[in-house]
Amino acid sequence: MNPFNEKAMNIDKCVDDWKKLYPTPYSKHDADAYTKVRTILMNGTEFEENWFMHQLCRHTADNDLRRDVARLRNLEQQQQKRLSYFKPKDETLLETTISYEQLAVDLTALLAQSEKDRNVKAALDFALLEDFDHLYRFSDLLEMEQGMSGEKLVCSYTEIMPGRPTIAEHRHPFDNVRRPIKPTASLATKLHTMTITAAEQQTMNFYMNVGTFYPVSDIGRKLFLEIGMVEEEHVTQYESLMDPTTTWLECLLMHEYGECYLYYSAMNDETNDVARKIWTLHFEQELAHLKYAANLLRKYEGKEWQQVIPNAEFPELLSFNNNYEKNKHYIRNILKNTVGNTSVLEDYADINSVPDDYEYFKYNNAVNKNPSYVASHKVIDNYIAEFGQDYRFTVSEHPVKALRNRKEDNTALGRKKD
Repeated sequence: MNPFNEKAMNIDKCVDDWKKLYPTPYSKHDADAYTKVRTILMNGTEFEENWFMHQLCRHTADNDLRRDVARLRNLEQQQQKRLSYFKPKDETLLETTISYEQLAVDLTALLAQSEKDRNVKAALDFALLEDFDHLYRFSDLLEMEQGMSGEKLVCSYTEIMPGRPTIAEHRHPFDNVRRPIKPTASLATKLHTMTITAAEQQTMNFYMNVGTFYPVSDIGRKLFLEIGMVEEEHVTQYESLMDPTTTWLECLLMHEYGECYLYYSAMNDETNDVARKIWTLHFEQELAHLKYAANLLRKYEGKEWQQVIPNAEFPELLSFNNNYEKNKHYIRNILKNTVGNTSVLEDYADINSVPDDYEYFKYNNAVNKNPSYVASHKVIDNYIAEFGQDYRFTVSEHPVKALRNRKEDNTALGRKKD
């Protein structure tokens, strides 16, 4: 499908009243895990769109352009509100967090398997193992403090076991910046970098804003604090991949195109009737937003949309439902081969090949002065002390021998040399 060729509603028809902005929430007990995941992904996409347009308006003195962008941004805000209130009020903070981390894991694995750009794929593979570990640590906290199985929340789509230990993920900021893609990158690669940046940014903002309100324990609050710092690393990594040569209005057009693509993907992947109606409505509205953005590009920069997106046919649609078994195999393979890696400026290397005086060791040792105080380790330590071994959901033994011991948390892998 080429969304530019689809008939769009009048932009004025996109304004919804308060009743339409407050949908019937999904049931946290009955909703499929991927319905929850899509809700978070699309919320993050709307959030990225909104704050991009705010930054656009802060970097131009043209009030006509500001007004045109404000009109579009208002409509995106309405969509974001509908998505936020589609989540039920009885879903706990930690239950929502499991969905955030499941999204990070499964989305990253999906994108990595189809990504052709070597540097983008390497970045996805690298952060994948870190979000995978976050899911494991939050799941142990969930079982320990709510008595709820992470396996049930993820609907068995995603395995729960250690990845690259979170304690090893704390790097010097210099090592989180990547090479940007080229203007000639494929449409799929451009969509991938935009999508993963929006998703990780949503997770970072969620932890920044809600972690301090975690009501159950100090160790839970501390876990949000620690993993929130890793999410900052991930957003730094992914946003640095994006093409920095595009103009503001070219970026705006790509944002709208990306939303069309993701909502259309969600429509075709969804199993929940209410959710599918939301994805369909938003897709129809986004067609109008896309045409509006194309008009702004023509009006203010004198360019046609074809100059930005020469071939606007959607790439292969994003499907969670059809690929979770492939994801499991893919993640296991990446774990087996790269779990001991860290990053060195724009590249990645096994920790054993990194010079002893490199900044990674200085920074990691500075924030982890005493590993026994590090929240991500303490959560697992506490769980093992209470239950005898950690909580996991796996289909077979861990692919990494050093992470098979369920009675001891590994704080050296990827952090200390053999």
